[in-house]
Formats: sequence, C-alpha cells, structure tokens
Amino acid sequence: MIPDEEVDRIRESADIVQIIGEHVKLKRVGTGYRGPCPFHQGTKPNFSVNPKTGFYKCFVCNEAGSVFTFVQKRLGMDFPSAIRMVAEKAGLEVREVQSRREGPDPREPFWELNATASEYFRDTLWKSEEGAAAREYLASRQVSRETADRFGLGYAPRPIGLMRSHLNTLGFDDSRLLEGGLLVQREDGGEPRPRFRDRLIFPIQDVSGHTVGFGGRLLGPGDVKYLNSAESPVFTKRKLLYGLNWAKGAIRREERAIVVEGYFDVVRLVAAGIEEVVAPLGTALTEPQALLIQRYAKSVYLLYDSDAAGQKATFRAGDALLTQGIAVQVITLPDGEDPDTFVRANGADALRGQMANAADLFERKIQLLERAGWFGDLRRKRRAIDRLLPTIGATADPLTRDLYVSRLSEVAGVTRELILREVAAAPRRSESAPLLVPDPESEGAPPTEEERAETARRDLAERRATGAGIGAERELVRVMLQRRQQLESLAEKLRREDFRDPVYRAIYSALLDCGPDATAEELATRLEPRDIEAMQTLLEESPDSMVNPQRSVDDSLAHLRMRKLEKKRRRIQRMLEIAPEDQKNDLLQAKTRLRDEIKALEGRGFRWFRP
Repeated sequence: MIPDEEVDRIRESADIVQIIGEHVKLKRVGTGYRGPCPFHQGTKPNFSVNPKTGFYKCFVCNEAGSVFTFVQKRLGMDFPSAIRMVAEKAGLEVREVQSRREGPDPREPFWELNATASEYFRDTLWKSEEGAAAREYLASRQVSRETADRFGLGYAPRPIGLMRSHLNTLGFDDSRLLEGGLLVQREDGGEPRPRFRDRLIFPIQDVSGHTVGFGGRLLGPGDVKYLNSAESPVFTKRKLLYGLNWAKGAIRREERAIVVEGYFDVVRLVAAGIEEVVAPLGTALTEPQALLIQRYAKSVYLLYDSDAAGQKATFRAGDALLTQGIAVQVITLPDGEDPDTFVRANGADALRGQMANAADLFERKIQLLERAGWFGDLRRKRRAIDRLLPTIGATADPLTRDLYVSRLSEVAGVTRELILREVAAAPRRSESAPLLVPDPESEGAPPTEEERAETARRDLAERRATGAGIGAERELVRVMLQRRQQLESLAEKLRREDFRDPVYRAIYSALLDCGPDATAEELATRLEPRDIEAMQTLLEESPDSMVNPQRSVDDSLAHLRMRKLEKKRRRIQRMLEIAPEDQKNDLLQAKTRLRDEIKALEGRGFRWFRP
C-alpha cells in the first residue's frame, strides 16, 4: 500500500494547474485560475483552482478537493490509481509498503499541540502586557499587525509558568509538552521550564501547512539570538524551509525560488509582494533542503547579507543547490544592506532591479577572486583554482559543468584537460592536503639528506600540533558543555570546520544547532552512539578540574591558531618548490612572518594538550 508520507510527497510535488488544465480550459485570474466546471458542465468561470493551497472548488455545485480527488471523480479511478497517475505526471516513482498504517496519523498529536501553542503565543503578543516589548520591537522594524498576523507571529513570555499553566488547562500535560519540545527538563531533575522565553515567535510549518515547530528571536539579554524547536517526529530542521508552505505556488508560477537567510527577510519580501521566497532555519542550506527546492523550481536566486559571513553562506548554499541540478544566481546588495533593510527602504521594484543584474554563482566567485587579485601571481592563482574546483565538482548539470570548466580555463590560463583532471582528483584529497601542481623536474629524484631532515622535522611539528590541537578541541567542547554561557562567544571565533576530530565536531555542531538551553537528551538526538559516549564522558568530568576556565579557553584557541599557521607554513614551503625565482623572495618573507607568529604563540607559556 501507499503510506501517508508518500501521498503527502506526491501531492506537494504535483502541479494541480497542469493536471486539471488537461481537462478544463483554465485562465489565470489574480493568484489563481478559473474555468467552467467539468462536474456540472458549467459554461461560466465558476470553477477555481488555487495552486498555492493545492485545492479546487466550484462555487455553483460545491465540488471541491485535491488533485487526487479531481482525478478520482473526473476519470473514475480509485484512490491508489489516482495517486499513481499524479505521481507519473509529476515524474515521481511511487514507493509502496506491504501494509498501510491503520488509525490516525501518529504525527497528529504534535500538530495539535503546536497549533494550540501557536495560538497562545499569538494571543500573548497582542493581548497581554507581557507582549508590549515585542509589539514595540515589531513596530521598530515596521512590521504591521496585518503582516504579523499573516505569518502568525507571537510572543513567548519570560515568566516560567504562564505557557505551561495555560496549556495544562487545555489538557496538555507536562509529559506531552516535554515530548513536543515546548518544555525542557533540567539535568538536575528540577522543574521543567519553557524552551522559549522572552522571544518573538515565528511558527514553522511543513509544506502541507501543519505547524511543526517554532523559531524564537530573543528580545532581552541572552546568549543565543535565534533558537529553534528541538528535533521531534515532525520537526527536523535540516529538512524544512521557512515559508515554503506559502511560497510553493508562487515558486511554480514564477519558475524560480529566492532563498534568503532569515525569518525577517521572508516576512519583509512577502509583505512587499515578492512571494517566491524561503529561508533555511538559521543554518547553512542542507542537501535535503536543496532537494526540497528542486521539486518546485529549477532556478534559484540567492539573496543573503552583503557582509563576509553572508558571502560565505551564499557560496555554501550555492554549491548545495548545484548538486541538485539547479541553476544558481547571486543577487548582490549594496554594502551594509540585508534583504530586510533594503526592501524596507527601497521597495520591491528596487529588489527586482537587483535581481535583473544577478550573476551566475560561479561567475560571482570569479569576480570576487579577480577583484582581490587572486589571479595575479602563482601562489594565489593556485589557491583561487582550489577555491573554484569544488563548485565545478558539485555541479550536477553536465552543460553547466562544462561551461564552468571553460570559464576557469579562460580566467586562470590553464588547459581544460588539467582542470578536469583536478576536479576528478579533488574528492580523493583530504581537506588538509592542498592541491599542488607537481614539479616534473623533481619527480622520481631521491631526496637528499637535507630534504629528509626537513621532512622529518615537518612531520614531527605536524604530529605535535595535531595532537595538541585535538586536545584543545576536547577542552573547548568540555567548556561549552559545562559552561553554556560561553557558547555564543566561542561560536563567534570557531567554525565547525576548525574541529578536525569528527566526534568533537559533531558535538560542537549539535550545540550550535540546539542552543545553550538544550538538554543532554536533546543533544543526543543529533549524535551518533560514539559521539554520545564522548559527550557523556565530558559531562561527567568535574567542573572544578578547570582551575582557570578562561585561561583554558584562551590556550585552546591559541593551539588551534597555531595549527592553522603551521598548515599555511607547509603550504608556502610546497609553493617554494614550484615557484619561479622572481616569486621566491615574497614566499620566503611570508614564511618568515608565519614562523615569527608561531614562535610568539609558543612564547605564551601554555601547556601542550594531550588528546
């Protein structure tokens, strides 16, 4: 039989206008489509099809339903046959199981709880004294009551017992609130407390319109500005997109999607009349999210902040989209602007003008590298090529991929054959091994005694730095687990990629995704068994063992800094081996500067951490 999840997937992917349009002559009227009703043989346009909701209705005979209902009634099919036919038209394969679940959908209790909580948050925003600060905040950002209601915005009050008491009186006991993630249980066994406190609330819905979780924007003092619901049977952050339930019809209509970074960006653009916009839930765009977009559009415009962090997020999202065969364009805003402020100040037409000047993702990367002079000398040209190879490797569309290869060959002055060979080899190289052009004169020549000694010295330094670095990673993760108030400040200094050990990187990622208030149980839902065991070990260590926690943090960060510097120094050494004589002096000076900085860090007098 066909499971409910599969039915949902097919309905979300189907183009109801196209399918009904094969039987009814439809004409676009506003955001919907009208035509004569095929059920009572009408002649006037009383039959309406709404691509945004995925339903049709006749205002004369009152026939209404989904795309499956239409196929069943119009063609005389049973429900499974209608599903298979719609799936075929949507280009999908129907995944069936041996038996169909009996009884209600097990997700319904979570949908009911979240819908009730959403109503509570909305009432608290507009009808309570506690919501006054949130109302003032919305006014300061020029978000009207009409716009706020359109997105169901609400407010989670600071007092610990208000939401809990209200939902308890409606029949939702604490165990259900804990299971749904609205309450969190302290590790010391104390009273449960709300996950969201003193936060502006953005309800998050799946593509079918069920409220599955919330995003909370902190209004008062605190460490984490945005906090999302914990993972649950209905909420998996990396598989959801904010606004897709509203935008899917517009995305199909416009044949494109606009991806922005945050909740307010979506709200601002939709309120201005640009409806084909979605956002990941506070994280980098994931492969499942890119696949979700691919169901609705083959073209995506990335509209992120104009700062360095926004550029980094843009390119990471772009590569994820290219893996799904999506054409990616980058919209560039003036310096200091983000989508919210730009549209608020200049309006939707100005943004459409920026869209008209959007650049292809790969071309935008080349523009930035050229402006920074990366193609001006051997060392940086090599690094520029390395920066561009992953994008070529990620590109699924063969024609686009070939165009990217030709463009890189043109701008870098290297042959297409060499680029293709580098792309093919790139996945087999580790992140810590930079791509290098081999020196044909040195291939096959035995190393000299001096070269062997230098290699041994480098290997010893690398092992020492790596071992100390892993110990430093452990110490930083331990601090963040036991002293959650330091998470935000450390998150500003550490990238996920800074952690080489996969276990500590996984724990750090879980902390970033779940926030400082997450319990160990919530973190464990994001981790593999080996990661959970390591986390438990760190939590069980006595906090008193850190005599000077801040010194421990500073030393750990210094170790990771030294590891980066040593990696750069080794890269320069390899560049020296292939550089022409007129460029060696600059490389030697850079190597000397790195050596001096490494010595200065070593002079701090900190201990070497052991993994």
